[in-house]
Parts: sequence; structure tokens; C-alpha cells
Amino acid sequence: MPLNKFNALRSYLDQVILGQPTLTENLLIALIANGHLLVEGPPGLAKTRAVKALCDGVEGDFQRIQFTPDLLPADLTGTDIYRAQTATFEFEAGPIFHNLILADEINRAPAKVQSALLEAMAEGQVTVGKTSYKLPDLFLVMATQNPLENEGTYPLPEAQLDRFLMHLNLDYPSAATELDILRLSRNEAISQHMATVTPIAQADIFSARKAALEIYLAESLEQYIVDIIMATRQPQAYSPELASWLEYGVSPRATQSLERCARARAWLHNRDFVSPEDIQAVAPNVLRHRLLLSYQAQAEGVTSDRVINYILNQVAVP
Repeated sequence: MPLNKFNALRSYLDQVILGQPTLTENLLIALIANGHLLVEGPPGLAKTRAVKALCDGVEGDFQRIQFTPDLLPADLTGTDIYRAQTATFEFEAGPIFHNLILADEINRAPAKVQSALLEAMAEGQVTVGKTSYKLPDLFLVMATQNPLENEGTYPLPEAQLDRFLMHLNLDYPSAATELDILRLSRNEAISQHMATVTPIAQADIFSARKAALEIYLAESLEQYIVDIIMATRQPQAYSPELASWLEYGVSPRATQSLERCARARAWLHNRDFVSPEDIQAVAPNVLRHRLLLSYQAQAEGVTSDRVINYILNQVAVP
């Protein structure tokens, strides 16, 4: 059963990423929901380790791309190379042509590189010259960014942020978890022994995605999802305070993402139906990067998470 394999992968992730059960669950949700993932947090919180650990548990080609300000689109997509022997141009594929892509510090890439990545994420292809090249069927971009440094960075535009299925925020671990991390890193350095996992075959991933889409979603919960989305677009219907916080609401892509993630979570919890808890659990990660807060909200220190929690408390649960 694919679910057993995903449970084994979750167990592996919990062993190598200590004290982050919510992160490990959402990594799997993104994989099952067939969406790209943005992981954000201060330095040293195992963002790269988390993404690479997920790659270790999935069958397929893995490529890590370190984004820097001098990166060019061709460094990502590849380019046409002239072959003197045949007097023709031949396409040399770039690192984007892999199943799993770790885009490390994605906000350090200039606009042209971000644009090239946007096409790959949105269309599943890249265009070089006049020719478009299809990417693998299993194609997942998992990006990291550091929110503390602004020098030499290029903030991702809203259009590209919207292409990410989920935006996960990491925070510092507790004192007890910090002690476990210290011991784990020491043991790994001494014995060179790390937890291992049998990679999940791509066929099992596609099977899990199909099974998640077939999970029952009641009409009342479909309306609940739409009500949450509409609360971001018509906040004045709930309160003047909420209306003062929001400049723009989320796009229809957020509606689709919220449903897919809720279905994936229900499947991971071995249920054949979606519950309101599934929707509420994934809503912050699905909506966080899609809300555009007003200047008043920013001046008052209101965060996207606070707005989302407010909306979840205001919208009636069926």
C-alpha cells in the first residue's frame, strides 16, 4: 500500500528533522498534492536538510541549485550549443531537467532567472529560443529563502509566489529539541551513521495523488473553502478591522490549492473523507504567501498568519 510507504517516509523525516512534525507532514502533503514548496526561516534551521531529506525518500533524479545574483536563465534551463562537426545547434539540458529540484536561497536570483523558473513551475516546460522542452512528469520545485537578509536579494513577485502550493515557516526549536539536535549531529559526526529509507517509487506517488483526488469532499465543505477564500476578497463583510488589513485577497489558484492540500492531509491520516480540521490545518500554509496586506496592517505589525487565524475564527464551520 502506498500509504504504508508514506508513513515510513514520514518516520524517516521525523528522525532527521527533529522537533518539526508539522513541517514533515506538510512536505508530504505538497508531494501528494502535486505542488511546489517554499520553505522560509532563519539560517541554520535545517531548511536545506529538510528538503534534501524528502528527496532522499523519493525515487527520481535530484538536483540542488544554489541561486546567486550572477545566475543566468541558461544556467537553469540549458542552452543551444553549436556543434562544429555537424554545423548544427544541439540543446544541452540544464539542471532544471530533474524530478526534484532544490532551489536554495531562491530570492537571491535575478528577475530573468525567476521568470525562467516561473515557466517551469507553471507550465512544466522550458523554452529556449523558439523551442519548448517538456519537463519530467514528476517535477517538484522545493525552494528555500532566508527572511533575515535583504542585501543581494530579489524579493519574489506575487505572480511567482502564487505558483507555490504552500509556504512553510520555520522557527527556532525548543531547548529540549536543541539538545536532541546537538546529540544527533555529534553522533552522525562520530559514527557517520544516518537514518535511511527506501525511496518511494514514482508509480506509488502518482497512485497516492489519484487516491487523494478521489477522497469524498462534502458540498458543505466545498462551500466552506470558498467562504474562506471570499473572506480575503470581501473582508468588509466580516469586520472593518479585517478590511483595513487586506489590500488584495487570494487568487482562484488558492481555492484549488486549499482543496488539494486538504484532500492530501485526509489521505495521509487514512480517512476517506475531508474534515473541516483538514482545511483549517493546511489553510495557513496555503494562504500565507498569497495575501497582500495593507500598509496599515504592516505598520501595526499584523502578520498574514494573524489575518488567516482571524478569518478561520470568523467563517462559520459547517
